[in-house]
Amino acid sequence: MTAALTLEGVTKRFGGLHAVHDVSVAIAERQITGLIGPNGAGKTTLFRMISGATRPTSGRVMFAGRVISGRSPHHVCRLGLCLTHQIVRPFADLSVLENVTVAAAFGSGGRRRDTIQAEAEGVLKVTGLAGRGGAPASVLTLAERKRLEIARALATRPAVLLLDEVLAGLNPAETEQAVGLVREISAGGVTILMIEHVMRAMMALADRVLVLNYGRLIADGPPAEVAALPQVIEAYLGQRLAV
Repeated sequence: MTAALTLEGVTKRFGGLHAVHDVSVAIAERQITGLIGPNGAGKTTLFRMISGATRPTSGRVMFAGRVISGRSPHHVCRLGLCLTHQIVRPFADLSVLENVTVAAAFGSGGRRRDTIQAEAEGVLKVTGLAGRGGAPASVLTLAERKRLEIARALATRPAVLLLDEVLAGLNPAETEQAVGLVREISAGGVTILMIEHVMRAMMALADRVLVLNYGRLIADGPPAEVAALPQVIEAYLGQRLAV
């Protein structure tokens, strides 16, 4: 397995609380890896340490052959690792296309000014927002805002994409569309690490599932195997999930 992202003993303490404790894992290239666990398990804290928003207390995060823990989020993004946020906050006064154009101008790799908008338009097509490019971001539905958040992340040209609950709040039809989009992004060669509470979608999407509980990694493996583990059922699922 070639690792796209490696965590070595990553720990975050807030006073006497271990939010994340000694997590070591290698995320395989071009796979969809799911990260699950009960509320307060440390999932978002782990994502924030990977993306540069939070500095680990100890341990390190490796990406693209270098240590990125402690680097700023904008530096990490320009290296090719981008995070989408659970609470979506686009530039409300800009159009959908302008939101994505800003991201395209900022992201990894060289950019020519005369091609940035064309790149942004291409991303809107991929994410199903081509018909909404001229609309203000403020008028989008929740499902469209979620797609815009993914579009802005894709426009930075990520090699690794961290998705934080992109399915939250969506109805079944919207969830199915979002699942298809995640699959399409993965098929394009982007490595995906995603937090999700919609368990049936996660189990259908992920090649591999990691489980956090009280900041510790308690399971790691194929979805069907992980869902059947007693410690996972006790900590999170509550009952055995058919997969």
